[in-house]
Amino acid sequence: MAIKKIIKEFYKSDALINSAVMDLYLHPEVLLDWNSSQGFLQLDKPKLIALADDLAKAYIKSKVVINQMIQDKNQVAVRYSHFVKTFENPREEMLLANFFVIWELKDEKLFRGYQMSQLS
Repeated sequence: MAIKKIIKEFYKSDALINSAVMDLYLHPEVLLDWNSSQGFLQLDKPKLIALADDLAKAYIKSKVVINQMIQDKNQVAVRYSHFVKTFENPREEMLLANFFVIWELKDEKLFRGYQMSQLS
């Protein structure tokens, strides 16, 4: 499968709030280096799965708008905005954060990521 297609499917799916879907896209040895508003995080597969579970407890809907995507061999750079709807106010969609990530794929799975984010 084409690398950009895998990335698009990942972000268009419910993976960010559904750990079962998240698990389908992650390589067993995945590692994400994330420079966030909270500081530096390094997340492996169990931590990424746990993050999806945590987000599912706070949000009923998640939507990613990809603003830009560039591929170079087995790496894809993605600039996107992550929107959510809360349980308390399910009618209002709010911007959670803006992201920039470079993903390297291995065996058609997300393998190595470098991400930066800024809260809205």
